[in-house]
Amino acid sequence: MIGNNIRNVVVLGHQGSGKTTLVEALASTANGTAKGSVEKGTTISDYLAEEKAKLSSVRLSIVPLTFKDTKINLIDIPGNDDFIGEAIAAMNVVKGAVLVLDAQSGVEVETVKHWNMLRKRNIPTLIYVNKMDKENVNFENVLADIRTKLGKNAIPFCYPMGHDNNFDGFINVVTLKARKYNGKECEDAEIYEDKRQKVFELHNTMVEAVAETSEELMDKFFSGEQLTREEIQDGLRTGVLNGELTPVLVGSAVKNITIHTALQMLIDYLPNPSDLKPYDAVDDQDNPVEVKTLNEEPFSAFVFKTTVDSFSGTTSIFKVNSGVLHQGDTVYVPNLKKNISVNQLFTLYGAKQTPVTELVAGDIGCINKVDGLETSMTLCDPKKKVIYPAIEFPTAVYFKALVTANKNDDDKLGTVLQKIMAEDKSVEVKRNYETNQLLIGSLGLGHLNFILERMKNSYKLNVNTEDTKVVYRETIKQAATGDGRYIKQSGGSGFYGVVQMEFKPAPENTFSEEVFGGAVPKNYFPAVEKGFYEACEKGLLAGFPVIGVHAILKDGKYHDVDSNELAFKNAAILAFKDAYPKCKPVILEPIIQVTVTVHPDDTGTILSDLNTRRAKIIGMDVNSAKDQKITALVPESEILEYVNDLKSMTQGSGYFNRVFNGYEEAPAYVQDKILKSIQQ
Repeated sequence: MIGNNIRNVVVLGHQGSGKTTLVEALASTANGTAKGSVEKGTTISDYLAEEKAKLSSVRLSIVPLTFKDTKINLIDIPGNDDFIGEAIAAMNVVKGAVLVLDAQSGVEVETVKHWNMLRKRNIPTLIYVNKMDKENVNFENVLADIRTKLGKNAIPFCYPMGHDNNFDGFINVVTLKARKYNGKECEDAEIYEDKRQKVFELHNTMVEAVAETSEELMDKFFSGEQLTREEIQDGLRTGVLNGELTPVLVGSAVKNITIHTALQMLIDYLPNPSDLKPYDAVDDQDNPVEVKTLNEEPFSAFVFKTTVDSFSGTTSIFKVNSGVLHQGDTVYVPNLKKNISVNQLFTLYGAKQTPVTELVAGDIGCINKVDGLETSMTLCDPKKKVIYPAIEFPTAVYFKALVTANKNDDDKLGTVLQKIMAEDKSVEVKRNYETNQLLIGSLGLGHLNFILERMKNSYKLNVNTEDTKVVYRETIKQAATGDGRYIKQSGGSGFYGVVQMEFKPAPENTFSEEVFGGAVPKNYFPAVEKGFYEACEKGLLAGFPVIGVHAILKDGKYHDVDSNELAFKNAAILAFKDAYPKCKPVILEPIIQVTVTVHPDDTGTILSDLNTRRAKIIGMDVNSAKDQKITALVPESEILEYVNDLKSMTQGSGYFNRVFNGYEEAPAYVQDKILKSIQQ
């Protein structure tokens, strides 16, 4: 299989549009295998127990097929926005895409998100309008919807046949040949008389668009000379690769209508590995380099997905970006700064791994059980070191605390979470020692539920969740002085430490001394400082850590025999406790900076909602997709469930990122509420 006879194609679309069924139809037709069913849980792509139970994809899946001497690696992507990380991973390695639409639903929320991601990365795309056999489907309305929401460059390469809402075939607008569904399969047919004028108009518009790509073709077109089939196809291919044309196909994946045509169009119009621009990388001196996807180049590959299971262990799925990888080769991993031996090499077919002896430039494969190898890492020739930029995955925005049933589960949990995070870089796990909670962060409720189900099904670990406890802080608003006396006699040597200290507001906790005349010897200053910092660990107002205080040691007394470090440390703690009530202590709440991206029509709703959450709007902008970006500072307690609320307010189209910003004084009524909850 030579490199240019490979196509890597990601299949995307809104949940329920029929992506997995389309992949199944393409694979069945090309490979001559039985066609699986989503409802029966027999598809190649959806092999996880969670996918079979939900009848929906939750993880990307590789489904290779061979059609007319070309290998097509289809990558089936979940349509649920909670698993957007899978789409991002795939888009880092593919050069072509199929965007699937449900003809009844038209362009849906996730369709637009996927389209914007494809455009941002300049990935040539075919649009497959699926489920044309359903009732009350009007293709002209669907096409208008596509052109309104996805761009005016969408042009039908196929046009539906049928009467009275009865879709029974299609016309290839490029070749002007018709195929009709006879109840079992499609066969050659005559173009319906009432479809001829429309189809010929579309064909002529297409030919004129091709003619405009060069002066030679333009002269030929206006002289009345027919463009050849090759000239038309080459011109269309150039337009698709340049992003100037977006082919629209119509069909039914369930009935296998347009499947042969779709396979041919994947070959004819989507790029081979050497098409389009090279990959950007850096060499071992951190100099920028461009890598061409050619067999003749030194070997390099990029790991874009990691899976973990009990049989094969850790599987690293990668695309060969250049050169040829052979079984038995030694390759270098610059991220780990070590060589690894490729003892076994596999291709993937859903869950199935098939041993191979080599992988050429542009192909996708995997290796197993390589310690330390993770998603976003590079493999390369030890003599020609390069490293590719890491994938930018979305950060976790929805956190819950994990609660196990028993101590044995506690011991097991850490190992399981490491495996979960290896598979999914959008998952975040952190221990909050102040609340003694183990927190897991995800992209939403659906994402979290999948993680919990996977822990149960794959690792036999039952874990419950509870709400995250917000971590507050305390600070002071005015300066005050406190005295601390720690004097104890217990026979023999005792304890003697007396200090006078001032505490005042400051940007951060700091300590200094202004002692005159040796009232406190210098060797006890560190003990006083230690006492101050220890006192700040638990404020006297609500028991939260204290921040933003500058402590000044002003004066004190010592004893030649009984004074020691412990006495002065405890004296400092007592001085802090004495001064603290006089310093007007207040509770601070954590503030999160959020960047919310929504459709312009939803801007008013989101701004109004943020206002009810005590948000401060600090910026508004418009992104490349013409969506509104709103940046705001919001108390963390107000956005614990925001990811779910945002989806509800925007019908799933809105999303946001979050980052900790700092602490601010909570309003009096919020402080009262916090204090009452502590006293209960």
